Amino acid sequence: MKDFSNIEKHWQNYWDKINLFEPDIKKIKHKYYCLMMFPYPSAALHIGHMRNYILGDVLARYKIMQGFNLLAPMGWDAFGLPAENAAIKNNVHPADSTSKNIATMKKQLRQWGVGYAWSREINSCSPDYYKWTQWLFLQLYKNGLAYQKRAKVNFCPSCQTVLANEQVIEKKCERCGTLIIQKELEQWFFKITAYAQRLLKDLDLLDKWPERVKTMQRNWIGRSEGANIKFQILDSDLQIDVFTTRPDTLFGCTYLALSSEHNIITNYKMQIINYKEVEEYIEQTKDRSISIRDNLEKEKTGIEIKGIKAINPVNNQKIPIWITDYVLTEYGSGAIMAVPAHDQRDFEFAKKYNLPIREVIKPSAADHRLLLEKQAYEGEGILVNSEKYNGLNSQEAKEKIIANLQKSGFAQKKVLYRLRDWLISRQRYWGTPIPIIHCPKCGTVPIFEKDLPVLLPKNAEFKPSGESPLKKNKSFIQTNCPKCGSSAQRESDTMDTFVDSSWYYLKYISPKMQNGPFDSQLVNQWLPVDQYIGGVEHAILHLLYSRFINKFLYDQKLIDFKEPFNSLFAQGMVIKDGMKMSKSKGNVAYPDALIKKYGADALRLYILFIAPPQKDVEWNSKGVEGMWRFLKRIERMVNQPIVFSQQSSVNSLQRKTHQTIKKVSEDMEKFHFNTVISSIMELMNYLIHYPLSAISYPLKTIILLLAPFAPHFCEEIWQNVFKNKESIFKQPWPQYDPQLIEEEKSLIVVQINGRLRTKIDVEKNIKEKELKKIVLNNERLKKWLDRPVKKIIIVPNRVVNVVTDTSKV
Repeated sequence: MKDFSNIEKHWQNYWDKINLFEPDIKKIKHKYYCLMMFPYPSAALHIGHMRNYILGDVLARYKIMQGFNLLAPMGWDAFGLPAENAAIKNNVHPADSTSKNIATMKKQLRQWGVGYAWSREINSCSPDYYKWTQWLFLQLYKNGLAYQKRAKVNFCPSCQTVLANEQVIEKKCERCGTLIIQKELEQWFFKITAYAQRLLKDLDLLDKWPERVKTMQRNWIGRSEGANIKFQILDSDLQIDVFTTRPDTLFGCTYLALSSEHNIITNYKMQIINYKEVEEYIEQTKDRSISIRDNLEKEKTGIEIKGIKAINPVNNQKIPIWITDYVLTEYGSGAIMAVPAHDQRDFEFAKKYNLPIREVIKPSAADHRLLLEKQAYEGEGILVNSEKYNGLNSQEAKEKIIANLQKSGFAQKKVLYRLRDWLISRQRYWGTPIPIIHCPKCGTVPIFEKDLPVLLPKNAEFKPSGESPLKKNKSFIQTNCPKCGSSAQRESDTMDTFVDSSWYYLKYISPKMQNGPFDSQLVNQWLPVDQYIGGVEHAILHLLYSRFINKFLYDQKLIDFKEPFNSLFAQGMVIKDGMKMSKSKGNVAYPDALIKKYGADALRLYILFIAPPQKDVEWNSKGVEGMWRFLKRIERMVNQPIVFSQQSSVNSLQRKTHQTIKKVSEDMEKFHFNTVISSIMELMNYLIHYPLSAISYPLKTIILLLAPFAPHFCEEIWQNVFKNKESIFKQPWPQYDPQLIEEEKSLIVVQINGRLRTKIDVEKNIKEKELKKIVLNNERLKKWLDRPVKKIIIVPNRVVNVVTDTSKV
């Protein structure tokens, strides 16, 4: 096939004409919802993207051939920093650059032969879509799950916006890599912590998710069982609450460590002797981000609050109180009981400031390493230096210490989560406006649902300045209160783009619906999504947020399923020059030149052949030519003058063909696409040993099995060489005959008196009389058959055991 471009365009148009990818949404029998994570339209797609989208396309075409009513939609996660930053760089409006990029990306996807139900296309920056994102915000607000508060937040100086904790990777902005700082701002949050336990528990329902993704979510949610311990302030009625998972180490607590935001600073201002120094220390550390302060390897600093002491409730000892930079307000109450002998951070801090280190947990003999001079022992063991609890193991001591402290009012069992509420405010232009009005008389007022959408103004200055650009847009910001009619101001922050993508999978079912976000009846029939495909980099952010919103909508009785995605496949990344392929890193490879030279199908095959789809792969384009030669070889063979029949008469070739169908079908279900291609190649190589008259059925099978991977090539052969009038994708997926996959011969284990002596190949289901004759005449067995044979035990097609008379010499 010399003219790749015209042939591929022809079949792309043909698939559109026959509505190959358009489902009958009202027919739910044998339905299949295959969904790719929708992309940011910030630039042209590269090889890394191509790998992602052809994975989904191969599965979709396979499911069509299996007879499923397939829904494979596509849309655009069009709001957010990537699109806005690209627009700023090129000095164009984000709406214009986004529209242009969408057109480019659609053209590329089509060029690759990737098919979608384009009649269901959605775009998160369209008012028809973000109207319902705003509606979702209002539902959360009405149910007490959306709220505004002043808080210290992670701020990216480059992107000029705040980031959720999840968007800070190794102390840096996940988007641009800039070191973040902390600012105190009034921000909007979603109360995802209200769903922490359900998000954790329901991971057990997701048996078709990769275990590594579920582990990442469990760790991020971070459930901790422990107790709240009350430390009395000396000569005061006030107490400091401390959460701990290790009450068995209470006797080893030698100081309290507080975050710089702890309210003790203001409550005890007059009693703090060194208040000025404490205030200066807090000022020095306030801009350090949460991720920096939580870094275990960072050198820890602090200052003692002089003038006040705390009392350890288990032994009534007076202990100092320190403000430190390694304790976070976000965890517990912003205070920890420091046990230097049994916590490494406390150990390092105590060593630096010469604080007492008291051992109270003795490890078992097997674990005892006498390392207390160098590091803390953080495991469990037997209590020592703990008065009446000495000799108890850690588990016993935890229960008894908590029980005794509860009686005296100094403890209460508690569960904490590492998960923090979802910070959704962004000080950027290109996002969904938050549907809130601030009225000097009425306070915070939600927009009436009938007045949605709150439109994002087109004529806005969108270059970042550290505060929302919408603040400067008078036509947007100035409004009237919907309650009292007074002059008021709109909320100027926009929503995190992850809000847009937290519910989009629902919108595809009824994308043009105007009187609600989605058709609940149809959604409940089609969801959860049967197969979700996307990168593992979204294991925490997008997937966790989508699960939260799904559970909220479930509680509102708008949907009847607890989890949005039944099965998840997380594909690996394409690596180039040792890094993830990315435009920002300058290491992208684009597919256009390779497609022009070899065709889209050869490139599709190569990308899926070079590594298992779930693994990362280093990109090297040299192998594409090999796949092109493979397709040319098939082309030459199918153009030979072969008389085609339904079945080959050659038994071994027939068996090999059915074995290949079985192996390919099983591997397709497991996403082992690289081994699928290998198996098809192996069958192809097998054909050279047979005459042309014998290979019609196997060759036809090869074209059918290869169709999801090389759709244009196989459709061309199916219709123009094999002279079929209907699309190859309207053909049923090949089925194997279980009887035909069995080998004609059996490998028989031969034993003499129960000991393995040899193995022999014989005809399958051979008669016992013939098998005995073959065994007894075997040259290799003669030296063990020099004694009379008492009996021969046969397990058909598996084992022959010859029992000889060992009493005879």
